Amino acid sequence: MIRDSFGRVHDYLRISLTDACNFRCTYCMPDEDMHFMPSSRLMQPAEIEALATMFVDMGVRKIRLTGGEPLVRKDAGEIINRLSKLPVELTLTTNGARVAEFMTEFKAAEIRSINVSLDTLDAETFFKITRRDVFQAVLDNIHMLVQEGFHVKVNAVIMRGVNDHELVDFVSWTKDLPIHVRFIEFMPFDGNHWDNQKVIPYAEMLEQLAAHFDFVKLLDETHATSRKYKVYGYAGTFAMIATMSAPFCSSCNRMRLTADGKMKNCLFSTGEVDLLTPFRQGQDIKPLIEQCVLEKEEALGGQFTSAYQEIDPDALHNRSMIRIGG
Repeated sequence: MIRDSFGRVHDYLRISLTDACNFRCTYCMPDEDMHFMPSSRLMQPAEIEALATMFVDMGVRKIRLTGGEPLVRKDAGEIINRLSKLPVELTLTTNGARVAEFMTEFKAAEIRSINVSLDTLDAETFFKITRRDVFQAVLDNIHMLVQEGFHVKVNAVIMRGVNDHELVDFVSWTKDLPIHVRFIEFMPFDGNHWDNQKVIPYAEMLEQLAAHFDFVKLLDETHATSRKYKVYGYAGTFAMIATMSAPFCSSCNRMRLTADGKMKNCLFSTGEVDLLTPFRQGQDIKPLIEQCVLEKEEALGGQFTSAYQEIDPDALHNRSMIRIGG
C-alpha cells in the first residue's frame, strides 16, 4: 500500500493523457492560443501501461483517465485497451464531444462509469464558457451514454454570475434521467482569473435548491469527494464538491500523473516528481512514488485553507488545470 505521513492510503490514480483539448473553457485553459506539449514529451501508450502497472502493484485499485480531453489523443483507444487488462476499475472524465466514437472501446474495456464535464444547460452560455458550438452534440452524447447503460456523472463548475442561476435546471434534469449531477466550487489555478467573489460555497447552493426541492441526504462512499443528495421521486441525484469551503482532504486517496509523466500528490501541490525520465533511463521509480506521497501536505497542497476568501491567487504556485489533468 502507498501511505502518506498522515496514514492515508492512496489507491486511486488519475492519469492525464494529454494537455490538448478541443474546448477552450475559461476556468481551465484561459488562453485560446495556448501551445500544447509536443508528442515527444507525452507518455507513450506502453509507458502509460508500464507506469500504471507499477502503481497497481503498489496497491492502486482505480484509475481515471483525464486531460485536457483524453479522447482527442489519436492513440486513446489503444491506451484504454492496454489499461483495461489491469485488475482495476477503469474510468474517464471527458467533455463528451467525442464519446460516440469510442463506444466500442468503452464496452470492450468494460468501462462502466463516465464523467462528463458540462457547466451549463444553455447553448449560448455553453459557447461563452467553452468557446465552441457543440452543445447539442454533448447533450445528445450524454443521453446516448445513459441509454447504453453507463453510470453517468455530470460535472458542473459553478461560478457566480456565469451559471449559478442554472442550479435548479440541473437538478430538474435528474427527474426523469438517471444521471448524477455534481456541482463543483470554482477553484484557483494558474491563469484562470480566479476570484473569491465567483465562488459559491456549497451551503449557499444547497440553500438555493432547498427553496425549490424536497431532497434527502444520501450516504457517501468512503473517500468520496462529493456530498450526495436526491430529490424524492427523481431518477437521478445531485452532489456538492466543496473543495474550497469544506475540503475532503482528511480522506483523500488520490494521486495524479500528468501527461508528461510528472507525479503530483495533490491537485494543489507545488511540487512534482518526474517519473517518466528515470523510468526511461531504466531506474526503479517505486521509491520516488512512495517518497512523493510521504511528502503530501495535510490539506490543499499546503497552499491555502478553507478560508478561501483570504486566498491571494497571485501567490499560488501551480500549473493550469489543463496541464495538471482534470
